[in-house]
Amino acid sequence: MAVYTEVSFSQAQELLHQLSLGELQSMEGSSGGIENTNYFVSAERDGAVAHYVLTLFERLSAEQLPFYLNLMRHLAQRGLPVPQPMANALGQILHTVQGKPAAVVNRLPGRSQLAPTPAHCAALGATLAQLHREGRDFDESLPNLRGLDWWNATVPVVQPFLDATQSALIRSELAYQNHVAASSAYAALPRGPIHADLFRDNALFEGEQLTGVFDFYFAGVDSWLFDLAVCLNDWTMDPQTAAPDAVRFAALLQAYAQVRALTRTERQLLPAMLRAAALRFWLSRLWDFHLPRDAQLLQAHNPGQFENILRERAAHPVTLDVFAHPTAETP
Repeated sequence: MAVYTEVSFSQAQELLHQLSLGELQSMEGSSGGIENTNYFVSAERDGAVAHYVLTLFERLSAEQLPFYLNLMRHLAQRGLPVPQPMANALGQILHTVQGKPAAVVNRLPGRSQLAPTPAHCAALGATLAQLHREGRDFDESLPNLRGLDWWNATVPVVQPFLDATQSALIRSELAYQNHVAASSAYAALPRGPIHADLFRDNALFEGEQLTGVFDFYFAGVDSWLFDLAVCLNDWTMDPQTAAPDAVRFAALLQAYAQVRALTRTERQLLPAMLRAAALRFWLSRLWDFHLPRDAQLLQAHNPGQFENILRERAAHPVTLDVFAHPTAETP
C-alpha cells in the first residue's frame, strides 16, 4: 500500500454517504505495499464506529477490477476471512474517486505476524487450501498478470541494472521456467483462482487464529501449486540462510494437504514452483526498486532477498520425502 493520489476528507465522506456507511470520523494513508493508494477510514453510523479500507487503483483498469472484487465477495460469502467489498444502493462495488476506480472494504481485525510460528504457518496453510477449494466454482476468469508472459517481458527491462552474475542467473532461470511451463506435467497441474501475493503482511492474526487474508489485487487464475509456493517461500524462510525452516515448512504444507491433498504431479513440480515464485518476486522488486513511481509513504522492498531465495532453491531443491503429508490423484 502507498499514497499516490491524495483524497480529501470531503471526497471520502461523499463516498461513504453513497455506500450508507455513516459519517467519516478519521482517515489515514497507509505506507505498506507499492501498487495502490490506500486509506484506513473510520465511520460512525447509529452510534457505532466501523473501520474500512478505501483503495484507489493506480494501475488496474476498471475492466480488470470486477474479477478481484467479485472474487473477494465470493470468498467472503463462503465464510473465509476475506474483506467484503461495500456496495451502493444499486449493488455496485466498484466506485470512482478522483477520476480513478476505487473500492471500500471492511477492515479485518488482528495484526500481521512478521515472525510466524509453526502454528501461524499451519493456520495459513489450511486457509489457503480452503481459498482454493471455495474458488473452484467462481465463474469469472482472469490470467495471472504477473505470470510467465510478464516474466519474459520484464527480464530485458531490468537486466541493465544487474551485474554479470545476476544477469546470468536471471536468464538461466527464465529459460528453465519456460521449459517447465511447456511440459505435460505443468499442463496437468490443478488450477483456479489464486491469491498470488499472500505474504506475511497480507494476513492478520489474533493470537494463533488467522482473522484475515487481504490484498487480492494480484489474484488471477493459475496453478494452485504456484500460490502454495509463494507462501512457502515467504512464511517459512530462514532470514539468515534463505533456506526453508523445516518445522514451519512442514506445518504449512501438512495443514494445506489436510484440506486439499496434493497430486503426485504437484509433489513432482513443487521444487520448480518454489523457484518460479522466487523469480516472480525478484523480478517485481527489481522493477519497483530501479523503476519506481512517485508516491507519498512509499516503502520499496529489497530485491536481494528473493535473489538469495532463488539461488538457494536452485542449489538445494526441496525434497518432499522428508515431509510426511497426504497425497491424492485428484484435486
